[in-house]
Amino acid sequence: MHPLIDEIEQRNPAGIAAALGRLVTTGRLNAGDRLPTVREIAAELGVSPATVSQAWRAAGAAGIIVSRGRGGTFVRGPRQDWLPARSQVMAGRDLPARIDLSRGTPDPDLLPALGPALARVSQRAVTSTYQDLPVIPELLTVLDDSWPYRAEALTVVNGALDAISRSLEQIARFSDRVIVESPTFPPFLDLLDQLGLSAVPVAVDAHGPIPRSFAAALAQSPVAALLQPRAHNPTGASMTEDRAHELALLVRASSTASGMIVIEDDHSGEISLADDVSLGRWIADRVLHVRSYSKSHGPDLRIAALGGPSKIIDRVVARRMLGPGWTSRMLQTILHELLVDGTSIAQVGAARAEYARRQHELSTALAAVGVSAPAADGINTWLAVDDEQDAILQLAASGIRVAGGTPFLPRNEFQPAHIRVTAGAIREDVSPIADAIGSAVRSSANGVHTLTARWA
Repeated sequence: MHPLIDEIEQRNPAGIAAALGRLVTTGRLNAGDRLPTVREIAAELGVSPATVSQAWRAAGAAGIIVSRGRGGTFVRGPRQDWLPARSQVMAGRDLPARIDLSRGTPDPDLLPALGPALARVSQRAVTSTYQDLPVIPELLTVLDDSWPYRAEALTVVNGALDAISRSLEQIARFSDRVIVESPTFPPFLDLLDQLGLSAVPVAVDAHGPIPRSFAAALAQSPVAALLQPRAHNPTGASMTEDRAHELALLVRASSTASGMIVIEDDHSGEISLADDVSLGRWIADRVLHVRSYSKSHGPDLRIAALGGPSKIIDRVVARRMLGPGWTSRMLQTILHELLVDGTSIAQVGAARAEYARRQHELSTALAAVGVSAPAADGINTWLAVDDEQDAILQLAASGIRVAGGTPFLPRNEFQPAHIRVTAGAIREDVSPIADAIGSAVRSSANGVHTLTARWA
């Protein structure tokens, strides 16, 4: 007999879940221990399977246990408390998987080789002084030449989230409102929570934020708008020039958002098929444009460029001088080499084409099994399902991990259920993956599971 049976004081969902929690916290059940099936526990207790299922759902929502579909239910490992809330929810899907399509990260095999660039790093990058310019001049020239509009000032920071965080710290105060796309990148929402800012959601379509929804959000007097112009995460949508122009005109005409700053996160520009686009072409004094190189050149470079009005960029640079000071000039030199070297440029171009091929093949294979997949740019695609949790569990049972859609939504924002699939991570034959997704979508329509992802 399982020790859970003796521990249960009340044979209802709350009592069963509480007993399970006591066994875990006292160490009588350990991370990775497999639990009996719902039917086995129900038979031992003389209760219905539905009662045990409800207790299992409560324990799962509390982070005590995790289901691996047909593989069984297990005691979850330690929480990763160093992760923000939504990231913990996504990391909570850390189940054994044959194919991981949940991460939203580039394929390491498609990143340009670092060896040649490392070999060319000069001694100057190592011996620079504290008083040197924050950005090495040769990188600044490359950035300026490739920027989508003429920005007053440019600097380099430690990744896109660093750029966005430092920008918001300069333009927003506690309880201010910030426009975000819905859905959006979960860390954006965690960042707003950390800063005490309120998210104002704007609906998106295949061409970016929907103007009517954007105009309604402007009426709420936001201080900033956080947009993704290309390869939007999670949908894969890229903003058209016409849409960007329309949004810029709305910003310029708004009396309720007269001081609002648009922050653009161009996180996948180098691997996007879409044309470079920015609202800065029309309202340069109101735009902070972020260009990250993590997806194209390597997440561990931790480099992004930030351009916009001098009055904001200068404050960001001054604040960083009292913290990290500057982004390593050695890393800047490596990035510069990657951006100008012909071989590296060709490798990034090949990666761009390969990601586009993988997206197309997944979309075609899904269509063949009756699943509609909108055209997607970059590495992610956004698929509608009837039940998010059931689709995740069904795919996990097939050895495929995907990301649930709930963490991508602002708090209290309700939309039809989705999953995010990192199509860019599919290296093998796509047909079995599409078959599994099709089966999961059809199974979720039966409503077998109805769980809600939550965060603290």
